[in-house]
Order: sequence, then C-alpha cells, then structure tokens
Amino acid sequence: MSMFQYNPIFVGLEVGTSKICCAVCELVDERDLKLLGIGQAKSHGVRKGEIVDPRATEKDILEALNEAENNANVRIKSLYLGVTGGHIRGQNNRGRHTIVSPTRQVSDEDIQAVVQNARATCLPVDHNTIHTIRQKFRLDGHGGIRNPLTMLGGDLELDMHIIHGNFNRLQNAIRPMKGLDPEVEQVAFNGLCSALSTLDKNQKELGALLLDIGGGTTDYVLYHGGTIRHSGVLPVGGDHITNDLAIGLKVPLKRAEKLKLDHGSAIIDERIHGKEITVGSDTLTRNSINLEHLQRIMSLRVEEILELVAADLDKHGLIEYLTAGVTLCGGGSRIPRIKELVSRIFECEAHIGTIRGITGPQAVLEKPEFAAAFGLVRFGSMRPRENRTAARGFGSLVGAVGSLFKRF
Repeated sequence: MSMFQYNPIFVGLEVGTSKICCAVCELVDERDLKLLGIGQAKSHGVRKGEIVDPRATEKDILEALNEAENNANVRIKSLYLGVTGGHIRGQNNRGRHTIVSPTRQVSDEDIQAVVQNARATCLPVDHNTIHTIRQKFRLDGHGGIRNPLTMLGGDLELDMHIIHGNFNRLQNAIRPMKGLDPEVEQVAFNGLCSALSTLDKNQKELGALLLDIGGGTTDYVLYHGGTIRHSGVLPVGGDHITNDLAIGLKVPLKRAEKLKLDHGSAIIDERIHGKEITVGSDTLTRNSINLEHLQRIMSLRVEEILELVAADLDKHGLIEYLTAGVTLCGGGSRIPRIKELVSRIFECEAHIGTIRGITGPQAVLEKPEFAAAFGLVRFGSMRPRENRTAARGFGSLVGAVGSLFKRF
C-alpha cells in the first residue's frame, strides 16, 4: 500500500511498563478504521507507567515505530501518545451560567460560557488538564439534559469530568519523542483510550467499568448514562505480582515471571493442593516450588488491586452503577480465573475486552493488551473532519478533538 493514499491515517503509541506498542490505522468512509500495521518492542526504561530511563525508552520506541512502519508500509510523521501514572487524577466539576437574553432561550454562546465555567476548576498548582469531558446539563434544576440548545430557562449548569496530571511528569512522557521524527499531536489518558476501543454505546449507557491492568499500572474508567463518571490510576500492575513471587518464592525475577505465566491464577486451584514443581537446571539453582503457595501469593496481590479500585468507586457512590459489568483489558486480563475474581469483588459480570470498530486480523484485534494503542487511534480519528489531513495522513493537527477533549 502506498504512503500517498488518500484516506487519513492515524497512529497510536502506548509506552508501557512491559511493552511499547504502535498501531497504524486508515480511516475509511469517514467512520470505519482499518488496521494497516502494528509494531512492538520490549520496554526497558519505564516503571509504574512512567519513564525512568529516557535513552532506553527512545531506543525502544524507535524499534516499535520502525516495525509499525514496515508492517503498514507508511512513514509515520505524527501520532497520539498515551500517558498514565499514579499522578493522573479524575474529578468532577459543575459550572454555572445565567441566561440573560430577554427570550431566556439557550444559545450557542450560553453553552460555550457554561462549558468554560465548568472547566475552571481548582487543580493542584503543578497539574495540567489532559481531558475535559462533558457529562450532562441542568436547566433550572432539571437534570439529565444532553443538549439544552433552544430550550427556555434562566440557570444553566453543566457537570464535567476533568482528567489531569502533573505537568513535569507529562512532559517527561513526551521528551523521548523529541529526538525522533514523529510529532506528538496530542497526549491522551490510556484508560480513556482503552474504553474508547472496547466499550460500546449500550455499555456506556447502562454503566460499565473499564479496567486496564498493565505491567506497572491499573487504569480504570467508569461510564454511566453515556458518559464518564469517574477515572483513576493505581501505580500497581503485573510487574508487582512478579516481584511478590520473586520475594515469596526466593527466585530471580525472570524465573518468577515465567512461573507467573505458566502456573499463576487469580484464584487458588484446589486441585493443586500439596503439588510441587522443581525449577532450576543444576544442583545449585534447583528449587522446589509449592504451587498452592505460588497461587496464594499471586491471588492476594490481584485481589488487593481489585479491592482498591472497588473501594474508590464505593467512596464515590458508584459501585452500584455497573449494570453492564466490568470489561478487562491489558496484559493482566490474561491471568487465569481473573474474571471469576472480578465478578466476586464487584458483584457483576466480567468480560475480556476486544477491539471494536476496527477491521483487521482477528488474532490481533482479540488481544486485550492492545486496547490502549487502538484506543489512541480511535481518539485521533474523532477529530472534526475539517482538521483532518488526507493523502499522507500525518500533517499537523490543530485544536481540540471534538467536544469531548481539551488539547493538552
């Protein structure tokens, strides 16, 4: 496929704790996305979702970009970059505006005014807004209004969800890209992007929790009534499970990772009671591992992660809104029996997320660990049509992405 194709191309780059993933998609018929190629590299310079070794990260990003370019047969000139980390927060804010026109009819200017007031919340001094997401309007105390334009009233209100993070730490996420060719058009929260790629309209309306369990973080976003109600990040993920196993079983990290993948479970399997395996290839490193002990260590850490998310939702009075259940993605969603544990803790159904709205090989689209990268592509494709760049598909983008997102 030629790089001089007509349809716009969008690229998403997730710089994760365990892997770097780059997805390249083509926008077809102004709505549908088609996968052109994907690139991956093992991540060496990221810890808990944040960069700790810029040079190593730059090298890993370049490897993933080169593979994506070769697979998609394009030259990547711009991309959307995913961010996460324990510094990222989500909060709700309400803006108010008085309708002063003689007719008391809500105008476009009134809507823009209340949007600006809803965005004007007090953030920590060192934080910057990543996304501002409209929830619902209220007019003279009547709530649940999606669009108040032309309605009559005097007091217009808007509830808005604001996702923000530490400015310096967000900049650190961008810095490894400075020495590379692609331009970062916009950063986006990984949890939001995973939700964009895996949740459908019905799930968002009924109430659903997106839980992205990665190597170093657990990102989560709760939808209800068609919009985001809550979001957050736990700086804990699959690598912490590996570390627990290394300490508890007294084995090296690499061996602990293999034991986790080969024998791990979110719930202890009763059939392995008393069963042991021997690891190590010589008399000095040979060690007997009790499988029940291994799974107990692992299940306790997984349960702790889930309980922390559940406690946060319960604190905000949202745990009861999960009518459509919990959708799991990220590498942690592959842990055996994790759906069973999630269902028990959140008291609802649990599903493994698959990529929606993108055509391509099912073997790729069914991998939940790619949810954030594909969501970044979806995020980019949601820009207003007049701001899109055709042909090469990699020009400079200007302004916000639709009415949902504020440019970082």
